[in-house]
Amino acid sequence: MVRWPAPVGMDETEKITIIEGPPPTFEAVTEAWPLAIVEGPDPSVVAVCRMRTFNGPALVERCARAWRDGLPIHLEFRDLTGLTQQTQIIAARWTTTEEGEVLILWVRATAENLGVELFFDGDDDDESDEDGIDPPA
Repeated sequence: MVRWPAPVGMDETEKITIIEGPPPTFEAVTEAWPLAIVEGPDPSVVAVCRMRTFNGPALVERCARAWRDGLPIHLEFRDLTGLTQQTQIIAARWTTTEEGEVLILWVRATAENLGVELFFDGDDDDESDEDGIDPPA
């Protein structure tokens, strides 16, 4: 279940907090539009998570209001070890299913959030043969 905290001051971050239930499950996104939003110097990927809520329209409106004001908004949750984690929300939508309202959040995720490793090929001068294996030195 998700909710949002009381309005924050200028020095605090807007956030949506998961207050009950398991940690969210993040699925890597390969669509082009969300990847363009997170371009930058920090290695990150876009992930999507879905969770049930009682107030999907209000949560999406809270995100839209933060973005209109030029502020980031974060998803705050506890991971499997019970530690509080945050990740930046880059897009939000809600839908209705047979089980009730579902909030869908696209987030800027790190490799740790997703449980994957990120690889960046920064050395284009290396030669490798056709099967991708580097030739012996």
